[in-house]
Amino acid sequence: MKTDQYSILFSSLTGNTKKLADAIHETLPEEGCEYFGAIKTPVPSSELLYIGFWTDKGNADNETLTLLSTLKNRRIFLFGTAGFGGSDAYFQKILGNVKSAIDSSNTIVGEYMCQGKMPQSVRERYVKMKENPEHPDNIDTLIENFDKALSHPDADDMERLKNIII
Repeated sequence: MKTDQYSILFSSLTGNTKKLADAIHETLPEEGCEYFGAIKTPVPSSELLYIGFWTDKGNADNETLTLLSTLKNRRIFLFGTAGFGGSDAYFQKILGNVKSAIDSSNTIVGEYMCQGKMPQSVRERYVKMKENPEHPDNIDTLIENFDKALSHPDADDMERLKNIII
């Protein structure tokens, strides 16, 4: 196994995380790429793994968490998207949750998160909730966040990621 080889594995429900994976793939040297695509087993033998996830209830999706829990003695760069964004503190909390699934024999070599657009059905659910007099106090904030997320990941998100990778 050559140490300059890497693999990019990701789980992407709506295409947001795949956009980040594509940006990483475009940035890194093609000749070093052992594998690029959806999470699979067996895991490629590359020592360096770029692992992408979508956020599910404040943590990585189950498929990614399962993968992370099996890895030993790897270098890992985590990247992900979350529908609720705008706050580095929120992203750090998610990354902290994700890292707790990773064995201590691994080394986290980098991390990146940004906001990602959500399916239209989410906004429809919020609007329906707002019609109920007992709606949550933060419903307008949820709708506003949904609308703000529609453009993400955007060109600035991609540029920030590429600058971290290089």
